[in-house]
Amino acid sequence: MKSKHSIVGVTGSIAAYKACDLVRRLQQARISVDVVMSKEAGEFITPLTLQALVDGKVYYDMFKAPIDYDVEHIALAKKAQVIVIAPATANIIGKIANGIYDDLLTCVVAASKAPVIIAPAMNTGMYENAVVQDNIRKLKRLGMRFVGPRRGELACGDTGMGCLEEIDTIVRCVQQALRVH
Repeated sequence: MKSKHSIVGVTGSIAAYKACDLVRRLQQARISVDVVMSKEAGEFITPLTLQALVDGKVYYDMFKAPIDYDVEHIALAKKAQVIVIAPATANIIGKIANGIYDDLLTCVVAASKAPVIIAPAMNTGMYENAVVQDNIRKLKRLGMRFVGPRRGELACGDTGMGCLEEIDTIVRCVQQALRVH
């Protein structure tokens, strides 16, 4: 039986497909997983793809009528021992940093006392943008942990900072957070 529980938040980045590997690796490390997808993530990877891999559930619509009524974002927030957002776009980083909780993932983060790990993935220009960097600094000051990004070839063909950190590194960061939490 798995003793630790994680929420994997997936946002609208081309790197969303790597969430499949992250989910599998977390489960191999005996960490149970529920996935919370942003609406934009569904443009890159389907909930069905992740549901086929995850031992928990995949949530993607805060206002969808649940089979068993529960205030989903609160129930998920209480259940989580760690939340990892991978990939994390500039948009999700900005929303969380500025208290904009307008979707299921941001509401779960707002309601949870669990450690939050953010693994950015975006174009170098976006990552280096002064507003994005201010938002990252703000979230770090608030105790959120960042892993990556790393330098590499981006989907647009550019090379630079903005690639999603290696999955093994993200898993180690989650394991570390669970040991401390």
